[in-house]
Amino acid sequence: MDGRRPRPRGGFSPYELTDETPVYVISVAAQLSGLHPQTLRQYDRLGLVSPDRTAGRGRRYSARDIELLRQVQQLSQDEGINLAGIKRIIELENQVAALQSRVAELQDALDGAAAAMRQREAAVHASYRRDLVPYQEVQQTSALVVWRPKRQQSGD
Repeated sequence: MDGRRPRPRGGFSPYELTDETPVYVISVAAQLSGLHPQTLRQYDRLGLVSPDRTAGRGRRYSARDIELLRQVQQLSQDEGINLAGIKRIIELENQVAALQSRVAELQDALDGAAAAMRQREAAVHASYRRDLVPYQEVQQTSALVVWRPKRQQSGD
């Protein structure tokens, strides 16, 4: 994992600035996050926060990267978590976000399938012939009926 959340796809203009747009050089990112540029380079090497790269291989940080840098610093200093633990936390948070997205996707697909099934069921019910009466089976009893022919009387 590179310390990033999945980026939204589609619908964005190439000139539209989002939280994912890499715009900050390392010195500005260091200043915004309150960290030293060497710390940012170390975090990049460790895979905690991986900024985008320019054609000349320079780092470009997004607002999301700055937020993540602050989170890493807070976990490290305030919570006393080591960098390996922070990396695992970030990976798990990314995994949870991806799974939540997948659950929402599957829920939408399930809702669509259920709606389609209800439509097909309604179409089948609408196709029933109204002149037919449903057959209801007569309940059988355990009574026994014996038939005996009438005897003919002699002498008629």
